[in-house]
Amino acid sequence: MLTPTPSGTQAIGSGVVTCSITEGIATVSFYHPKSNSLPAVILNDIANRISAVSKHPACRVVVVRSEGAGTFCAGASFDELKQIDSPEAGKEFFMGFARVILAMRRCTKPIITRVQGKVVGGGVGIVAASDYALAVPEAPMRLSELAVGLGPFVVGPAIERKIGAGAFSAMALDADWRDSAWCLTHGLYTRVCDNLQALDQVLGTLAHRIAAFNPEAISQLKSALWHDTDSWDQLLEDRAAMSGKLVLSDFTRNAIAAFEKR
Repeated sequence: MLTPTPSGTQAIGSGVVTCSITEGIATVSFYHPKSNSLPAVILNDIANRISAVSKHPACRVVVVRSEGAGTFCAGASFDELKQIDSPEAGKEFFMGFARVILAMRRCTKPIITRVQGKVVGGGVGIVAASDYALAVPEAPMRLSELAVGLGPFVVGPAIERKIGAGAFSAMALDADWRDSAWCLTHGLYTRVCDNLQALDQVLGTLAHRIAAFNPEAISQLKSALWHDTDSWDQLLEDRAAMSGKLVLSDFTRNAIAAFEKR
């Protein structure tokens, strides 16, 4: 159970975002009953929490995680995708993923992401935008956007930055599952632990070790790691607009409906 900071826990519909800081470690956690899918309001709250702890004097390292023992993140909320009725509304929805990635990029503290299960679509972008990702063997990844008439446009820069253009192209085009070994080999995961207990032990040790490092050195390292990404604000906004238009097409509407019936 997390102990909330003054920013605390915010219930969002049937989902929740939780934030706490303990011994220099800020934990930003999200939950949604539909396999930890991400509606816009949860995306925006995650981005706001990461931005807030980045500036908090008690924070030395950030852990991003989801709750439950199953899926880490099922990506965009299909319920919200079906409700989008204009390019502007579409762009605003996909800007939620842009804001999370940009908040992670701008964060002056290193971000460790804890992955306890499957990762789909936009969730892959969150893992790719982290500075260190720990996973279990039962944590495959899939970019499913093309399968529903979209494309991994907003999360693409973060993924391509981490694994290179060739691996990103393959991952995006065949929209199939990549097992945790593939993700480790290509750099999406930094370490794959034997099981969830081992993952949490490694996570605790690593987070406390990083929290003891020189904050100024950590901040400068974070800036160096994210060099040449100053253009991402406009890039991700342009990509959000692309996705916002595509989601309105008949092809995408039909593909989402068919995908949900599987």
